[in-house]
Parts: sequence; C-alpha cells; structure tokens
Amino acid sequence: MLDTKTMPHVADIPRVQAELRGNEIAFWCKGEETTFAELDTRANQVGHGLSALGVGANQRVGYLAKNTALYYEMLYGCAKIRAVMNAVNTRLAAPEVQFILSDAQVSVLFVGPEWFDMVDQIKDECPHLEHIITVEGERDGWPEYAAWRDGQDSAAPDEKTLDDDDVIQLYTSGTTGLPKGVMLTNANYESFMEQAGSLQWAGYDVGEVVMNAMPLFHVAGVNAGLLATAQGAKTVVLPEINPPEILDLIESQKINHAFWVPAVILMLSQMPDFRERDYSTLKQVFYGASPITEDLLKTAVEVMGAQFTQLYGLTETVGGGTYLPPEAHNPSWGKLRSCGVPYPSTIIRCVDTAGESVPTGEVGEIVIQSGFVMKGYWNRPEATEESIRNGFFHTGDAGYFDEDGFLFIHDRVKDMIVSGGENVYPAEVENAIFGHPDVADVAVIGIPDEKWGEAVKAIIVVKDGTNPSSDSIIAWARERIAGYKCPKSVDTIEALPRNPSGKILRKDLREPYWAGQERRVGG
Repeated sequence: MLDTKTMPHVADIPRVQAELRGNEIAFWCKGEETTFAELDTRANQVGHGLSALGVGANQRVGYLAKNTALYYEMLYGCAKIRAVMNAVNTRLAAPEVQFILSDAQVSVLFVGPEWFDMVDQIKDECPHLEHIITVEGERDGWPEYAAWRDGQDSAAPDEKTLDDDDVIQLYTSGTTGLPKGVMLTNANYESFMEQAGSLQWAGYDVGEVVMNAMPLFHVAGVNAGLLATAQGAKTVVLPEINPPEILDLIESQKINHAFWVPAVILMLSQMPDFRERDYSTLKQVFYGASPITEDLLKTAVEVMGAQFTQLYGLTETVGGGTYLPPEAHNPSWGKLRSCGVPYPSTIIRCVDTAGESVPTGEVGEIVIQSGFVMKGYWNRPEATEESIRNGFFHTGDAGYFDEDGFLFIHDRVKDMIVSGGENVYPAEVENAIFGHPDVADVAVIGIPDEKWGEAVKAIIVVKDGTNPSSDSIIAWARERIAGYKCPKSVDTIEALPRNPSGKILRKDLREPYWAGQERRVGG
C-alpha cells in the first residue's frame, strides 16, 4: 500500500520503512542485501557526506554507473538534504556526458569503473565538477564510495523538505540536439504515487519481490525501486539487462513483479530454456515504451502465466499517463494496439493546433494535465513554456480516443524516434553526421523494426565525386553520439524532399518504410 500521508516526500520513505520493518530486506544486488534500517542509515550518511562537500538545496549530484542498490542510498541521501539526484545515461558518448554534467552544474559525481577513463578525459571541461567518488573499484585520487559513506554521521540530517523541492533530474534528448533536464519534485512523486496506489499494477504487498532491470537513468528504472521501498517490498536490482540472469533471478529470488520493455520480453522468449523455467511466483509483468505484438504477448502469458499491464508515460510525467489493464490484453477486446485509459486524477486530451479537443476517433496531439507533470526543464524557460501550455503538457505524440475511452497512439507530432525504449531525436543524429567530409545533406527517420519497435535510418545526399560506405557514415556518427542513436542503416538519395520554406519532409521519407503498418510509429 502506498501511504503518501506518512511519506509525502521521497526523503520520508526510508525513514518510515526503517521504523516499520527495519530488519527486513529492502534491496538485493549481486548477492548483497540491504535492510530498510541500513538503507535509512546509509542515506543519512550520504546526506551528511554531500553537505560536507558543499552540496546544498537544489544542487545536482551526478551518477554515472551501472544499476546498483547503492544508487538508492544516494538518491534518498540527496533527498534528505534537498539536493537533486541526476543519473546520466551510461550509453552516451563523452561529449554528451560532458554537456549534461556541465549543464546540470554537477559538483559531485559518483562514477562506476567502466567510465573512469571517460570522466578523466572530460573532467577539466566540467567547470563545476569538484569531487569524484567511485562506485565500486578504485582510482587514485578519488574516494571509494563505501569508505567515504561509512565515515559520515549517521544521524538524520536536520533539513525540512518541501513539496516543490526537485528530487530527481533526468535528461531527455532534445529537438535541437541538446538534451534537456527534466525537473521532478516531491509533489510530482506524491501525485504519481497517490494515483498509482489505486491501480493494480502498482500495488505491492509487504515482503513481495520486485525486479528492477531497467536503467536508473530512465524514469521506469528509478520508479521500480521507489514504488517497492515505499510499500515495504524487496527490490532485486540487476546491473544491466541480461536475459539468462533475469530468468535465473525470477526463480532464485522468487520475483513477483517486473517491468520490462517489449524488446526484453522478446529476448527472454528467445532463450532456449524459456519454456522450462519456473514462473510460479511471477504475478505481474508491466511494460512500456512500445506495444507488444499479439503473438509475443500470447506466448509470454502462456509461458509465464502472469498478468500483463501496458504503461504509457513520459519522463516529463514521472512515467505516468495511461495504463492498459490485464483484462484488456484479451484480443477479443480489440484494445491491444491501445495504450489504455488515463490514471485516476489525470486529464488526457487529443487536441488540434489551436489546443481544442478533437472529436472521438479523430487524431490530435496528446496533452496531459496532472499533479505528476514536471516542474519544467532545467534552465530552459522557453522550452518549458512551449511544452506546458494552459496547464497541459504537450507530449508530441499524436493519438485518438475510441468510444470506450481508450487512447491509441497514431503518430508523432514531433520527429522523435523510440528505439528499444530509448528516445532519439533526428537533429542529434543529423548534427553528428553532417560533418562527414562526403555528406552534402542528411535526414534521419525511424523505420519499423521487429525487435526494437523503430530503427534509426540515415538518408544522405553525397557530395559530388564521393561514394562513402554506410559503415563509414555509421562509424563517424559513433565517435560523436551514443551507439543507440547511430543509424543502423544508410540510404543515398539525389535530393531530400523539402517544403517551400526548406523544411525536410520527413513524413514523405518515412512513408515507403511504414506502408501497410497499422501503427505509424514503433513506440
């Protein structure tokens, strides 16, 4: 049960749960267990340690490492001193990481061993970065986390947290190539938990076991642990997506609840021993980022025997928005292409360019009004004003409601590509490719992909007298942006289609690839 009266703020969660069930297990990760009492004590220590390093209210603390239970100690520790946890996408290239650390004005960074060299390379270009603490592993001159933490005061920090305090900042890809920091507050999370608490998918019993396999730089990954600890459940944290390990842990840790993107469910279904595993403890699988195919859903339900719930939301809405309940996954309902119905206290509309609601069955931009809509984008007032208008967050997704009140995503108003649950904006990829010496012009689109929902494709115009290979274009991009953003294929065209004002007609470029598809986007 989610009790937001005793735990209205994120900082309250470890304290209350330590009082209620201090000796019970809060987290399991790589064989190590953390009790609720230990979680609260360690969060206190983190808070004092960060304060000693000069971190105060509204200051961002960086995290660049694989998933670990230690992240939640850091998150709750930040919340206790009104600081903000800012996990950085571990798949980003060095220039992207440097931009985020600089933009967020991160002064303290927790970093995992896989990124030691990268941070060494960029740290002098991050003007605010003063302290680097290692998450596992050793590096000369950088304190090791556990030793640093254990040297701090274990008493609760003397800070009064506020509804409007930012607690988490996550960066989304940007339409102009620059990512934006999404500011999520205590009030946002209180609203999210209040609404989620009345929905079946979010209700965990004390002592149940929740798998957290999604990255902690994603709101879904963060939320899995927050929802679990807030209800006295145990969270099993996986360092990264590993299908054989997921199947092993379902059995050995007796997993009751799990969130996976459909691509992960597909990977699991392709394991040789998928049908022979014991899923008797698995009650519920919730998924998001893209719809699940009917064949895959049928197979997963048949083999796992769990209830499936689809979730639609965005980082800007704490991951909240709509849900497709288990009963609606019955093909006879005709709702499998839907992303469900709105959360209880959330208003969702499909609107035209003037912001007016369109009739049932007609496509418009999806807008959301709720207490869990973000405060705004960090240091981006113009982008905030553009996104939140008249109290509604404009998602950039286009969709329609059917006569039963179920929301269907049809297309995107913006050009964002969703590949395997990761958001990719064409501008980012185009900016990376455009500097290639043989490229005269470039456009990037998403095309259908059975595994990932969408795959990134670059369509280029080559300079006269050149004939660059697809591999050379992809390799050029990979040096400048994260691998998942790089095109998986490259086509050549004589000239890009443009409107009279010079804007690329991406819809025309996409059309041949999406012809015959029921849904015009993959996620």
